[in-house]
Amino acid sequence: MRDDAKRNIREHSAGGGPETAPSPRQLEYLAAERRHRAQVRIVRCMLLILFLALWELLTRLGTIDSFIFSSPVRILTCFMQMAADGSIFMHTGITLLETLVSFLLTVVIAVAAAVLLWSSRSLSEVLEPYLVMLNSLPKSAMAPLLIVWLGNSMRTIIIAAVSVAVFGSILTLHTGFMQTDADKIRLITSLGGTRRDVLTKVLIPSSIPLIISNMKVNAGLCLVGVIIGEFLSARAGLGYLIIYASQVFKMDMLVMSIVILCLVSTLLYQLISVLEKRTAC
Repeated sequence: MRDDAKRNIREHSAGGGPETAPSPRQLEYLAAERRHRAQVRIVRCMLLILFLALWELLTRLGTIDSFIFSSPVRILTCFMQMAADGSIFMHTGITLLETLVSFLLTVVIAVAAAVLLWSSRSLSEVLEPYLVMLNSLPKSAMAPLLIVWLGNSMRTIIIAAVSVAVFGSILTLHTGFMQTDADKIRLITSLGGTRRDVLTKVLIPSSIPLIISNMKVNAGLCLVGVIIGEFLSARAGLGYLIIYASQVFKMDMLVMSIVILCLVSTLLYQLISVLEKRTAC
């Protein structure tokens, strides 16, 4: 029944259905979906509030040490203090900029490389073991080497972040490209289409969901790569704040930085989800 309701709603919205108004069953389905989404949002908020309240209560009762574990009130106070002089926005902005640049580079490089491997079977067979090896290599081991080669700069952090995500992304996209519907490719070829026609009319359009799904993964991986780079070579950024706070035992600042990282990663994920919904329409 739910699938039929979804199909009828899509047909109605596209103008393909015979009805001029939603049926009672469709209206009932839409109302149930709205109630379900509202319930999910309410439960999410309640869980977060309960966690924060329990955390604050345990620190005030002395069950857990607020100096070691901090507390929501102390974290908020630390944020307000750093927001007053603008330092927290500067550090967050630097990390966000590095993440966005590395993310865009990763997407462009991964799609271009996957297309290149798809277009040449020999090249794919030659490079595949090297890509697997590079993808399996711990990127934290490469970061010190990149610092020696490229110096202590934002460029090094961005390259370190790209190296975390790009190799796995290339392998995933290439595998997806190779699984494209062979019948569609044969149809384009039989009608006189070239390799470029197959790429632009079949491969890329049919792989949009895969590319966007891969982008969701890359957003988190690039943020991880940026933090790894900032741990080792940054003079600003949330990774720098985490290392600095751990060295001087400012747990409020350290936990606050981790919370902001969680919010940044959630924001990036939601932005890509919006893009996914628009491309699906």
